[in-house]
Amino acid sequence: MIRIGVAGLGTVGSSTLDLLMNHNARIAARAGADMAVTAVCSRDKSKDRGVDLSGVTWFDDPVALAASDDIDMYIELIGGADGVAKASVEAALSAGKKVITANKAMLAHHGAAMSKMAEQTDGASLHYEAAVAGGIPAIKALREGMTANEVSRVSGILNGTCNYILTEMEETGAAFDGVLADAQRLGYAEADPEADVGGFDAAHKLALLAAIAFGQEVDFDAVEITGIERVAAEDISFAGELGYRIRLLGVAEKTEAGVSQRMRPCLTPKNSPLGKIEGVTNAVMIEGDAIGSTMLIGPGAGGGPTASAVIADVVDAARGNTPPTFGLNSATGLSAPKPAAKGGDHGAFYLRLSLADRPGALAEIATVLGAEGVSIHRMRQYDHQGDSAPVAIVTHETGEANLSRAIDRIAALDVSLAPPVSMRIVSI
Repeated sequence: MIRIGVAGLGTVGSSTLDLLMNHNARIAARAGADMAVTAVCSRDKSKDRGVDLSGVTWFDDPVALAASDDIDMYIELIGGADGVAKASVEAALSAGKKVITANKAMLAHHGAAMSKMAEQTDGASLHYEAAVAGGIPAIKALREGMTANEVSRVSGILNGTCNYILTEMEETGAAFDGVLADAQRLGYAEADPEADVGGFDAAHKLALLAAIAFGQEVDFDAVEITGIERVAAEDISFAGELGYRIRLLGVAEKTEAGVSQRMRPCLTPKNSPLGKIEGVTNAVMIEGDAIGSTMLIGPGAGGGPTASAVIADVVDAARGNTPPTFGLNSATGLSAPKPAAKGGDHGAFYLRLSLADRPGALAEIATVLGAEGVSIHRMRQYDHQGDSAPVAIVTHETGEANLSRAIDRIAALDVSLAPPVSMRIVSI
């Protein structure tokens, strides 16, 4: 009998209990072992979770639960990069337990040390399918299904809140703030949405995928992060007229300069694989030398989908299927991170400017862009808004550093009435 302890009984925790308790026979049959939830930890004992917990031991301290001799497997669904979540996982691993977690922030910041602890402690293992893209089996596909491949790039839409907001802005023409408020009312966004709209939640996931894809230790600090807060309704409209959609895209790829990891809003063609993804759906695209390109699509969050991924890890752990946390042995196989320099991207960019309505304004902009080696591919001026004239520019391929210098110079011009907005144009 495998005795399971669960810490954190929110939406995902409650759904996990439902599956473990109400579908126990099916799960046990697939795991090849009997199992039971014998202990839980939560701040509110009185809340109805939809399952009978009368015979389950309650713990007030998740660290005590994790270290208890009365459980064999520990499921951490508390969340947060540090604090009791981190301490409880470390306690469970030190005690030689199988650990299942959905905590991408914790792993993005501490995954290197935790993977070593899991792999060097007898009986311990660390599983985290639910930490990336909810119900999509992205970790298993990349770590195990792509073993024969040298992966060149992994990319995707990794945050349903952001994709919902951008989709709604596109469909309704509404501004970011109004759509965000609607998303909060509908439960798609948190009361404090910064982790989502700021790109940090998705960046945590990208760092985990990059570690597996390129055989390196997790390197969250190397991720270049830009959120969607500055995406305006006019950007959505301008992009649409140019044949693009704006999506928050994570892209990690191996370059001659090192591993590049970027999470930022991009313009992608409407009919491209990632451009077609709408609403709260997530997608992960993997590109390898043997397989070419493959994409996984599905629900990236929510109680049921995320709990489904948790149970997949429970079954793996029960079967003894415990591959190295990030695909290679942390002590001898994973390499130290070799990040590419930030700001070193090269490609076409979208640029939105708000210029004073006076003769010579566009000429000043063109002069600055030319001086910094940025060539204009397409340019369109839109209807005046008072004394300002919105201008959308698509550049030819150029260096990101060149564009950044040009933007700094444009922002200092008298004809520039608002901070310029730029976004990378990609074809994925």
